[in-house]
Amino acid sequence: MRPTGRLHLGNLQGALKNWVNLQDAGNECFYFVADWHALTSDYSTPDQIRENTVEMVLDWLSAGLDPEKSTLFVQSAVKEHAELYLLLGMITPLSWLERNPTYKEMKEELISKDLSTYGFLGYPVLQAGDIIIYRGHGVPVGVDQLPHIELTREIARRFNFLYGEVFPIPEPLLTEVPKLMGIDGRKMSKSYGNSIYISDEAEELKGKVAAMFTDPQRMRRKDPGDPDICNVYSFHQLYSPEEETAQINRECRTAGIGCTDCKKLLGEKILAAMSPIHEKRRQLSNRLDDVRQIITQGNLKASVVARETMEKVRDAMKI
Repeated sequence: MRPTGRLHLGNLQGALKNWVNLQDAGNECFYFVADWHALTSDYSTPDQIRENTVEMVLDWLSAGLDPEKSTLFVQSAVKEHAELYLLLGMITPLSWLERNPTYKEMKEELISKDLSTYGFLGYPVLQAGDIIIYRGHGVPVGVDQLPHIELTREIARRFNFLYGEVFPIPEPLLTEVPKLMGIDGRKMSKSYGNSIYISDEAEELKGKVAAMFTDPQRMRRKDPGDPDICNVYSFHQLYSPEEETAQINRECRTAGIGCTDCKKLLGEKILAAMSPIHEKRRQLSNRLDDVRQIITQGNLKASVVARETMEKVRDAMKI
């Protein structure tokens, strides 16, 4: 994850919960702070990266990641990532990068930033290196990252074809809820300013829920709604019990419940679900030295594996 700000519920539902499940299932997992990736779009404002790094790891630990079970580290602390990125860049066709749909989408959405840089165009190659340097077999991602995983697979196959079988070809591991919309109906994203953050508590959280877009065709309280196109209802499906969700569905369609009351109920449900995470985060916030030590130890563990991989890469490439 890129340390461009606080993590939001989309990160929690679309990635973090899956990360925790994979960890608890006994898999050997590597999760890192992608601080070099943050520079691809925020190269002119890097001053918050270090602070955001600690805050993001706080969110990870609060959500259930365990440094005794997973390796948690910072990308830039493992310099082998940069070496593999350079070598993979030598064999990656430019056309593979130019057809990347995420590249096109972000250039259109983030018009306030100059993204016409080599780093932004080439970051999927860095991402490929980040993945295959640990010779992983599975990559937990949301559906929006599937094009990147496919590119990673293509790059790994090309390397193996040219130099011999060094890298496993990784498979995407999709979550059950791979994509969550923000309060304005677009994909929830820090870049779009439409996020409900993991650290949002009490009135701040409820206020954001109250501002969420609902069924655009339901203009008045007495109008029947369509929960199938309502973002608020999609959140109820995640945070409300199945029986209550079914009742909301029925009452929305008959105008038995208004959008204001529906959102108020949702805010209470999200707050109740997030309370254990909020409590753990408050406790960890008072022990930031311990959090930094977790990162340091993770950096060391990741470096050992990355060095072993790069020895194999250099041998294969005869350099």
